[in-house]
Amino acid sequence: MKEQLEALIAQMVERGVSYEDAVAEFEKRFIKKVLEQSEGNRSKAAGALGIHRNTLSRKIDGLGLDHHPKARKRPGR
Repeated sequence: MKEQLEALIAQMVERGVSYEDAVAEFEKRFIKKVLEQSEGNRSKAAGALGIHRNTLSRKIDGLGLDHHPKARKRPGR
C-alpha cells in the first residue's frame, strides 16, 4: 500500500494538486467508505475513525457528504 500511495502522491504533485485539496479529497472518500461500512450509523463510524460523533457530523457537513444515507428496508416491508 505504501508504494501505491507514494505513486499516487507523485502523480498529484506532478498535476499541481494542492495539499489542501488532496487532504480534503482523501478525508472525504475515507469517511464515506467508513460510513458505508457502518451502514450510515454515525456513532459506529466515529468509533471506527477514532473521533467523536459530533466531530464526524461537522466533517460530513464541511465535506458536503450526504447527510441522510438511504434508509434501510425493514424485514417484512
